[in-house]
Amino acid sequence: MSAIPVLVVAGVGNGTGTGAAVARLFAKKGYRVALISRNPDHPNRLASEINNEGREAAAFIIPDYSYSATLSVFDTISAHKWNSEGPSELRVGVWNAGADAWKGFLDVTEQDIAKSVQVQVIAAFAFSRGAILKFKENPLDERGRRGTLIFTGATASLRGNVRTSTFATGKFGTRALSQSLAKEFGKQNIHVAHVIIDGVIDTTKGPAYQSGEEVDRDNNPDIRLDANSIAANYLNLVEQDRSAWTWELDLRPAHEKW
Repeated sequence: MSAIPVLVVAGVGNGTGTGAAVARLFAKKGYRVALISRNPDHPNRLASEINNEGREAAAFIIPDYSYSATLSVFDTISAHKWNSEGPSELRVGVWNAGADAWKGFLDVTEQDIAKSVQVQVIAAFAFSRGAILKFKENPLDERGRRGTLIFTGATASLRGNVRTSTFATGKFGTRALSQSLAKEFGKQNIHVAHVIIDGVIDTTKGPAYQSGEEVDRDNNPDIRLDANSIAANYLNLVEQDRSAWTWELDLRPAHEKW
């Protein structure tokens, strides 16, 4: 019996953003979906939604994004008993977790700095290690790949701005990690990609951070990215032939303002 592919996504927010959209799309494509989160409410609700549609998803709640908790959850996922029969192979990992503190530099605290580095660098290292170790156990698929690791980046991955000193510092670190892993593990048929989300995603999270003001999306829907469109691009990355892999993809709305 051929193994069923598993998607692991860390960071599903309130269920209206990138992580949740990726989970829904990959579930429709036949993946078992493992949702990593610190808050049980949203991932449990999303997992129930996916399962009620006849697909497979499970929430894996961790106490924090410490290195040990982020790494050890991969063993829990591997031991999980899914609804249907058949073996699993972890084939896709999406690191979508983030930490921000939208403050002027002189208002930034030591705790703000520690949180940004902990989530966006240290935990990202742990997630990468857990995913890559599982990928290395996989046989080559029909396109000669063992797995795909995707990092969700931001405009702040490339440049800092007013009130983004902590966020950008962490995002710069995530981007550097992804680039290093792409160089090292591409040779082992593991695809590593970094996606810059250059704009505000149309979610229920709140106002546009770049301007600090509420955006009237009803008058101009083209100023925000759609989470489902982002998810479709992630699927395209996973399905790429290894002769032409993308390391970095820049996604932006048609009417960007920054």
